[in-house]
Amino acid sequence: MIVTKDLTKQYGNFIAVDKVNLNIQPGEIYGFLGPNGAGKTSTIMMLLGIISPTSGEIELFGERYTPSRLDLRKRIGVVPEKHPVGMWAWMTAVEYLKFFADMFVVENAEDRIMNLLSQVNLADVANKKISEFSRGMLQKLSIVRALLHDPDILFLDEPISGLDPIGIKQVRDLIISENREGRTIFVSSHLLSEMEKICHRVAIIFRGKLMAEDRMDKLLLKLSRDREIHIDLEEIPEGIVENIRKLDFVIDVSTEKNRLKIKVPKEGDYRKNLSEFLIKRNLIPIQLKERSISLEEAFVTITQDNVEMLAGVGGEA
Repeated sequence: MIVTKDLTKQYGNFIAVDKVNLNIQPGEIYGFLGPNGAGKTSTIMMLLGIISPTSGEIELFGERYTPSRLDLRKRIGVVPEKHPVGMWAWMTAVEYLKFFADMFVVENAEDRIMNLLSQVNLADVANKKISEFSRGMLQKLSIVRALLHDPDILFLDEPISGLDPIGIKQVRDLIISENREGRTIFVSSHLLSEMEKICHRVAIIFRGKLMAEDRMDKLLLKLSRDREIHIDLEEIPEGIVENIRKLDFVIDVSTEKNRLKIKVPKEGDYRKNLSEFLIKRNLIPIQLKERSISLEEAFVTITQDNVEMLAGVGGEA
């Protein structure tokens, strides 16, 4: 659906995006992550045709894409970080959405508008002026507008910014629902816990370079330095921590109430070894599970100190 080849954007002597190669498949929820100033916004602006690359190529739907390809741009829906107020403030939500429905020649527009508004809990304020909407309501309205013309690709820039927990769940459910219908979704957000819940694959960009791109589970495993196994016991007997620490594959051991937290190398599966060790001492694990590194933890590893390591994870950058 989206392919970039050595995509580059340079502003004077500053390289904002440096030979980025993306390959986003149909039906994916693809997360695009990066700290402020990483080149995320410039990449998205090029993908939307708002700015032109300094060099490199973009393909959408298997065709060469340039800002002049309006036929391809019509197949894109966009939810920007800034929400619709400005010149639209005097309109009601329905008037605003009908305006865009007319532009895109949406069939059965009224039914589609009300259906989408219902999904984000805005049906009751359909006839309310946009100027009276809260930031969260504007964000939901922006998502509805982006979906009106049934785009093949939906770009979301901070889609849950300003939403309360209920609103976040409504938008999350809508994103998942739209994806199940076959829509490809490209999403950028700083709320990494939400990205972890919905994305199939994620890419991390840092200082203009694509540092890592993979399926969520594989990426987190690659970026973890070790694995942590949690074992719950009825009680932790005296001396057991010291004995576990002596095992040749154990990096460290700590406790939390009746839970053992055991760090082991990320290569290999040591759950069986630990179970056998405990059972031989008449200690029966009530629960044994492996704690995975979170996306937030993976994200914060992108610092100046480990650029070289991450470049190896992500392949060529």
